[in-house]
Order: sequence, then C-alpha cells, then structure tokens
Amino acid sequence: MAAHQPRRRPLPEGETFFTPGATGMRRRVEQRSAAPLVFLHGLPRWIVPLALLAVLIVGFTVPGWVGGVVLAAVAVFLGWFSYLSWPSLTVSARLLRAVTIAAVIAVAIVQFSR
Repeated sequence: MAAHQPRRRPLPEGETFFTPGATGMRRRVEQRSAAPLVFLHGLPRWIVPLALLAVLIVGFTVPGWVGGVVLAAVAVFLGWFSYLSWPSLTVSARLLRAVTIAAVIAVAIVQFSR
C-alpha cells in the first residue's frame, strides 16, 4: 500500500524561474534564491503570510533592539521578494512594495531608539 502523498501546488507556468536574459547580480540572486523559493513553494499557502504576520507582531510589540532587528529582518525578506518579482510588476505594485518596505524600516528605526 502506497503512503498518502500530500498534494503539491503546481509550479508556475513558464519555461524557467529565472528572468529571461538576466545577467550579473540579478542572475546570481535568482540562482541563489532558487532553493529557498522551491522550499517556500512547497509549504501550504497560508504558512508564509501567517509566519510573516507573527514576526511583524513581535517586531511591533517588543521594544528596543530586539524589535528593531526583527523588523529589519522582515524588511530584508520583503526586499528580497520584491527584488525577485520586480521585472513583472506594474508601476503601482512597485510603488506599493517600496512604500511598504520603507514603512517597516521606519518602524524598525523607531524600535531601535526605544
């Protein structure tokens, strides 16, 4: 009897995860990001947003350097995701992501000063 295999989400359509024609730094970042992205893609869809929300709550509620470091880590994570998706985003989506990252960094600075 075969063990029950959990259903996996299908991979995105397209021939590659990488930006066509990417060179230099973008190519290196995309290649190094492949393994973590495949891991994250294998998780249930609700895990990453829930974990991000939990980390944000910790960052907002814990004063001092601990909250600042946690929020800085969130900003790095959001920046990484934004960098990877940047070529496929509209101008308004790019602006929203940039504003979100700037807001998280601003709150992190406030937390560092507490």
